[in-house]
Amino acid sequence: MDPAFLPAPDILVVRFSAIGDILLITPLLRTLRAAHPGARIAVLTKAQFAPLLSHNPHVSEVLGIEPGEGIRAVAGRISGIRYTHMLDLHGSLRSRLLRRLVPGPWTTYRKRRVARAALILAKRDLYGDAPPMPERYFEAADPLGLGPDGGPPDFFLSEAADARARARLAGLGLAQDGRPLVAMATGAAHATKRWPDEAWTALARRVAATGADVALLGGPGDVEAAQAIAERAGVSVASMAGILGLQETGAVIRRAEVLVSGDTGLMHMATGVGTPVVALFGPTVRQFGFFPYNAEHSAVVELELACRPCSAQGGRACPLGHHRCLRAIAPQQVFERLCEALA
Repeated sequence: MDPAFLPAPDILVVRFSAIGDILLITPLLRTLRAAHPGARIAVLTKAQFAPLLSHNPHVSEVLGIEPGEGIRAVAGRISGIRYTHMLDLHGSLRSRLLRRLVPGPWTTYRKRRVARAALILAKRDLYGDAPPMPERYFEAADPLGLGPDGGPPDFFLSEAADARARARLAGLGLAQDGRPLVAMATGAAHATKRWPDEAWTALARRVAATGADVALLGGPGDVEAAQAIAERAGVSVASMAGILGLQETGAVIRRAEVLVSGDTGLMHMATGVGTPVVALFGPTVRQFGFFPYNAEHSAVVELELACRPCSAQGGRACPLGHHRCLRAIAPQQVFERLCEALA
């Protein structure tokens, strides 16, 4: 039968969290929409992350999992829908339980756990030519015959979010009268992914000395540290940590000339809105698949150390006690890469 006469697919995509992981599924969503303009594409994720996809034109609907909502309740919500394709892009115990509770045409991707363990524990690289994470997600779409289109992630923003971000910046006196803005994501979910606060302070001072403004970004857990960095760095540096939603954070990053970040979700926000990024990688490495993806003018700062990588997602403390992977990265080195990214 001519494919043009086949009914449009009804697709469920499951990715519960978190910021970066959800943004990295957007190249697949974009390709799904391009191949099947009439398809219904639903994404199941935690409600707190729904704003990452709320204005994505490639998504038909976002199914938000509310705090405290159990996986059985979630299964009850989707069990009555006959999806033609069900893509598990999380690959966790919870998503596997969902697949058991809601039988259907499920597909998933390889998590390469053996290669990851070998690299962390024995420093043996078994990854070979494993593609970046956004392209690994396409393994779940094999039945649809799709491949990556070569584009970066997508983060679509509302006009209202942009207006709120602009007002927040004006209230802090940032990015006014043509002054350039540099955004810095100074926090991270795991301690070993965080560049030292004194290094952020030195970099912020160096950037401010060029005549640019600096906005420090982060979540509620980053408020105290970001405020302290801003106070030590002086004028033209202000903290916006903890006061912005996901859409507003993306809008601030889009207005910035560049984002400096660790291995965090905000790094992928920058690639999603087209802002150059300078990313600092410590305990994690390229093989895990989370370097800035297909982003123009992106740069990664990392040190070649025998102890890297020490974990897949970062941890509470350096296993060797020195945290040299990030502590030994000098602010001047990052500043030079920032200038190269802008050039």
